[in-house]
Amino acid sequence: MKSTFPLACFTGLLTLLLPALSFASGGGGGAEVVNLTATALGLTALILFVFAYGLVIAEEHLHMRKSKPVIVAAGIIWVLVAIAYTSAGRQEQMTEILNHNLLEYGQLFLFLLAAMTFINTLEERNMFAALRSWLVSRGFSLYWIFWITGLMAFFISPIADNLTTALLMAAVLMAVAADKPAFVAMGCINIVVAANAGGAWSPFGDITTLMVWQAGLIKFQEFFALFVPSVLNWLVPAFIMSFFIEKGKPAALKDVVAIKRGGFVVLGLFIATIATAVMFHNSLHLPPVLGMMTGLGVLQVFGWYLKVSDHDPSNDHDEGVGRFDIYNQLQRSEWDTLMFFYGVILCVGGLGAFGYLALVSEVLYTDMGATWANVMIGLLSAVVDNIPVMFAVITMHPDMSHGQWLLVTLTAGVGGSLLSIGSAAGVALMGQARGVYTFMSHLKWTWAVALGYIVSIYAHLWINAALL
Repeated sequence: MKSTFPLACFTGLLTLLLPALSFASGGGGGAEVVNLTATALGLTALILFVFAYGLVIAEEHLHMRKSKPVIVAAGIIWVLVAIAYTSAGRQEQMTEILNHNLLEYGQLFLFLLAAMTFINTLEERNMFAALRSWLVSRGFSLYWIFWITGLMAFFISPIADNLTTALLMAAVLMAVAADKPAFVAMGCINIVVAANAGGAWSPFGDITTLMVWQAGLIKFQEFFALFVPSVLNWLVPAFIMSFFIEKGKPAALKDVVAIKRGGFVVLGLFIATIATAVMFHNSLHLPPVLGMMTGLGVLQVFGWYLKVSDHDPSNDHDEGVGRFDIYNQLQRSEWDTLMFFYGVILCVGGLGAFGYLALVSEVLYTDMGATWANVMIGLLSAVVDNIPVMFAVITMHPDMSHGQWLLVTLTAGVGGSLLSIGSAAGVALMGQARGVYTFMSHLKWTWAVALGYIVSIYAHLWINAALL
């Protein structure tokens, strides 16, 4: 189901747009875009992107990392762009568009690399394992485990990102209720919705919110306007599902995990780094990535201190422990994900250079109107990864109010909760709770998640009406 359903929806959307291709026009990346949507080169680039993204969606069955097809497609698409723009005598415009896309990726790459290194270091220092140990040893009832894991997922994901948070909370479920598959499946749905909703009201909660913040479309403190809609997005389906949780209280597990030396210091440095990135962006008008990289440098210095102050001789030879090395944590970053972002940004940027994003902007934001267009963006993110969808919206830069930019940030962030395949958190938990949390087990409750999606949109339109 995962490999065919999203691709069919995505291809169907493109099929609906193809009859209007000859009318696309507009700009991107600050440079004038040549209208080449109806040319053979443009159509070839579009077909190539659809094919490459089909391979991405089929990653689980092909066992080929998602970054590989999009990186190859990105290179070929830009060759096609170069041929088209050279023939039109627009080499300078092509270079400007390409440099704009590379700058977008470079900032995103370094920001995520710093954030991932911090998260990996916190994991290595047993901060997450200790939290999980504390939760499973409390002896909570299944009902309270459901609510506690959801609540923690909602409030941890704005800092630690929705994927890491979902994996952590699902590990708690698996530890305390592994013999109750129905409860685990329902708990995983709750965690996915909570993690995605929590990530929607913070620049650090999801890649899409990070892109919106770095693009300067929404200021850091303005994301908090989405707090109440995000809460409702999680609470509505959670409240409905809570009536169907089985009774019982699993035995408390004696699982004690000690936090390694310096763990709380790393947590403090991470929080300080986030504050630095915000200050750099808001007060000094510097890109947030500069603050994150500065914080990474401080973490590296502290890592050096941990290494040289480790006087336990057994760590010189113990492969299971070893002396702390910050570069080991940097190497553990999700390189496939980072490379996937490169391929997606360059592919979408190349299609924008041909004029396709201007076309989509015309169809969605002019013909449908901003509100319905942004609602559709959220639905699309349930079947197609929200990262290329949001990057396309940012690149199109439709003329809409501040409240509408908040709306599309909300819908793109929480729309993926509608299906298990709609977000990184959902896909990861399908692997972690394989055979228990599945596409069909999530689909059973999609109606409740959809109700939360609708309520959150109406809440935003009411609470933030002054911004629309």
